[in-house]
Amino acid sequence: MTRIADTYLLADPASREAVIIDPVVGWADRDAELVRDLGVTLKYGLNTHVHADHVTGTGKLKTLLAGMQSVIFEPACKADVHVAHGDRVQFGSRWLEVRHTPGHTPGCVTFVLDDQSMAFTGDALLIRGCGRTDFQGGSAPTLFDSVHSQILSLPDACLLFPAHDYKGRTVTSVSEEKAKNPRLTKSKEEFVHIMDHLGLERPKLIDIAVPANLECGVYDIPADAPKSDGSVATVAAAAAAK
Repeated sequence: MTRIADTYLLADPASREAVIIDPVVGWADRDAELVRDLGVTLKYGLNTHVHADHVTGTGKLKTLLAGMQSVIFEPACKADVHVAHGDRVQFGSRWLEVRHTPGHTPGCVTFVLDDQSMAFTGDALLIRGCGRTDFQGGSAPTLFDSVHSQILSLPDACLLFPAHDYKGRTVTSVSEEKAKNPRLTKSKEEFVHIMDHLGLERPKLIDIAVPANLECGVYDIPADAPKSDGSVATVAAAAAAK
């Protein structure tokens, strides 16, 4: 099974309040079960950006876990809470700082834990890479500036958790990416040249994922949709078969 996205659950041990970052619709039942099993209260479902390769699970999680609120930066999206750069998303005594990191999309954000020990970078910074900049309002120069000013400016020991890694890696650090990222260790001019010549295909699921994610993932999910993977492709296939 291909891992299409990484989802993160954080909880404050004292209050038992929790947040989930970048949930996927196909895994919403699993995530809700984990929340119940851990005995935490899911306060917020956060999206780092409008994903083009999968449908967010925030909409379905709202139906499974009473009281959860959806959170996103992008003002065009439907959400319970729209955040801005510098805002704090509070859960118990802990909080995540919202850092606007556009470039992959105009509405991308990175969520930084209060003690700066970890950050959740979405697609802005990947392990030894970064998100593409040739669609959804992307901009290579903007992404270069965002990553260097808002992510790689964090302490070297800060752990970075991206929204994707197709090689099975789960975490990197500021020091690693400052030293080893083959794109972001280049000059800005070299970076822009690299990003402008990637020659990538158009995302296959963009026409399904983006409209659904603009609705915060609230759409008609077929009851018989396969639950064995988290991709929007299985949901779309089930819908087409009905």
